[in-house]
Amino acid sequence: MATTADIPLLIRSEISASERRITPSWSITQLKARLEPITGVPATCQSLTLKIASQAAQLIQAADEDATQLAAWPLQAYAEIYVSDTRPPGARTNYTDVSAVPKYEMSTADYENRTDSVLAWKKSQKLGRFDPLAPSIEESKVAASYAEVSARNIAVGKRCRLLPADSDARRGEVAFVGDVGEIPGGVGAWVGVRLDEPTGKNDGSVKGTRYFECGGGNCGVFVRPERVEVGDFPVLDEFADEDEEF
Repeated sequence: MATTADIPLLIRSEISASERRITPSWSITQLKARLEPITGVPATCQSLTLKIASQAAQLIQAADEDATQLAAWPLQAYAEIYVSDTRPPGARTNYTDVSAVPKYEMSTADYENRTDSVLAWKKSQKLGRFDPLAPSIEESKVAASYAEVSARNIAVGKRCRLLPADSDARRGEVAFVGDVGEIPGGVGAWVGVRLDEPTGKNDGSVKGTRYFECGGGNCGVFVRPERVEVGDFPVLDEFADEDEEF
């Protein structure tokens, strides 16, 4: 129990910091025993340092720590006692690593069968994917892709460039907008671009199905709407800078 003689001190270690009341009549051994559950450092492996404002730090140690009281040091309110761990790093317990701590894991089946879970509440309230009127995930993706087409004002016949512009300098003309069923998992809108240069991946067809005409092989490419920016993007003239030098 705290008494009027108790002194509030700041106790710090590598992994902890707290304020504790210390009784000067305690022996060093008694103090270390009380610090062990606070710092996680075994009493026999503690090295204590008293730090008071700008004064030089003092080691709290003695030949007979059972008989030496803390009153032998100039304890002041809110001075700091730092607890160092003298064990080699490999022998210390890492209290911040929880990877080896056993964890309770519930199987998906057990969770789905519970009646007191968030999932059960969503089912009862018919929310999210449990709403019979809600669109499926695939329908949502399709709707989002066509909304992107509209937001970017992408339409057949418009000049465009591919994004990101700082790493893809290709330009061309929008030649197709719509579904491309031959692309695995590619639900939603695709934009077919007729490139100015043969730097694409196809000729406007995918697996034998033609979606638009190109001037030659590898002049066509299909990309998602977010990779297309329409605007006044003329054909790049790679010799333009050289001409200006003459």
